[in-house]
Amino acid sequence: MTGRTPEHPEARLLVSALMFIALVVAAVASLGTPLITSVATTFHVSLDSAQWTLTVALLSGAVATPVLGRLGAGPHRRATILATLAVVVAGSALTVLPLPFAALLIGRAAQGVGLGLTALMMGVARDHLPEARGTATIALISVVSIIGAGVGYPLTALLAEIGGVRAAYGFGLFLTAGAFLTAWFSIPAAPEGRSAHVNVAGALVLAGGLFLVLFLAGQRSLWSRHLAVAVILAVAAVLLLCVWATSELRSRAPLVDIRALRHPAVAGANIAMFIGGSGMYLLLTLITRYAQTPHSAGYGFGLTTFVAGLVLVPFSVLGFVAGKLTPRVRTLIDAPVLLAGSAVIVGGGFVLFAAARSNLAELLAAMGVLGFGVGSFSAAMPGVILAATPKSETSSAMSFNYVVRSVGYSLGSAIGGLVLAAGTDTGRLFPNDRAYTTAALVGIAAMAVTALTAAALARQRSTEIKPAAATDTAPAGALGQGR
Repeated sequence: MTGRTPEHPEARLLVSALMFIALVVAAVASLGTPLITSVATTFHVSLDSAQWTLTVALLSGAVATPVLGRLGAGPHRRATILATLAVVVAGSALTVLPLPFAALLIGRAAQGVGLGLTALMMGVARDHLPEARGTATIALISVVSIIGAGVGYPLTALLAEIGGVRAAYGFGLFLTAGAFLTAWFSIPAAPEGRSAHVNVAGALVLAGGLFLVLFLAGQRSLWSRHLAVAVILAVAAVLLLCVWATSELRSRAPLVDIRALRHPAVAGANIAMFIGGSGMYLLLTLITRYAQTPHSAGYGFGLTTFVAGLVLVPFSVLGFVAGKLTPRVRTLIDAPVLLAGSAVIVGGGFVLFAAARSNLAELLAAMGVLGFGVGSFSAAMPGVILAATPKSETSSAMSFNYVVRSVGYSLGSAIGGLVLAAGTDTGRLFPNDRAYTTAALVGIAAMAVTALTAAALARQRSTEIKPAAATDTAPAGALGQGR
């Protein structure tokens, strides 16, 4: 009698630990989103200043991700994970203590560093789990790193309404301390024979370029009031990133192996991640903002921060469901085809939002479709990249993909803000309803480009497999004739 081989308890424990850590760092980094207004009133700062509690976390995460990815490829991966979580815990403590606004920003930057751990969790899974189990775990880690925002948003908003902004950030401190203890007892050492060096100069140049990119994405008023300054900063950002790319190509110890981008699968996957990430975050922004718009604007539902957070529940639930299903579907369908299909699903969410948003049930439906599409897209993405990546470079390759995702998310948020600002009539506080439809059409176009890019990857993959299959069958035919 044949049966399924039972999974070792240590493997189950490791999977749970990796999932929990990835979920915590994502949820804590996203704490700034529902608390922006509360921070502005508590610390007596402007909304633009309070927005930096989110922007600074994204920035530090984008900078830390490739650095941690490179360290994670070396022999000290466990120490890197623990040290990073210690920084996140210390940052969480700063957000809770009764200190000035500057200390809060420093704490938020420290919390954002934890975003770089997602790629390291994938590296651990690939090294220490059986292949099939490792592939499924990597897919779920990718999913929970996105749905973490939906998990933390409503609870954080409720805590802020009950006990203030410090209570909400205290929740983050509790979670990060738990993640540190989990990592201490469960994360194994990296396999022997690994080595890694960090290009410090390259990291600093990358930090400068990404800072400008995220700053320009977050400061929409700069583009409308000081266009010349914005253009100059945009050119400077491009130059810094070009200098960084050139130095990475020449370095013997690059943060990211840019040469891997020559592989069509890796390059195409990152392009799809950038454009698709922009579209996904755009729809998430549109739905949550629409739900909170007061009835006096002529549309919207005037939801409180907490209730608006509950709108994200379908996003998180269906995203997780898609993440669980995708590894099974991948046994039947190639990952690039899944990427294309997922982009079409997200595009369907845009269509639903553009055509029907007169009641809350329709918004929940659009959010659910978005969650399912994002979940399947995120779960399929690692399969495309890791198929062309050595095991030792798992953390580094995925860290670059997450930098691309962070920039894409920031761009999606900025595009949404710009389109809605353009649709706001003079003297009005809120944009007109047509502006949301326009923004949805932009998102549909972005997801169409993403689907076409993924389809091109699928076609490239099929042309590579056919010659290989022909080569493999030829010797078998010769042996058969010889017999």
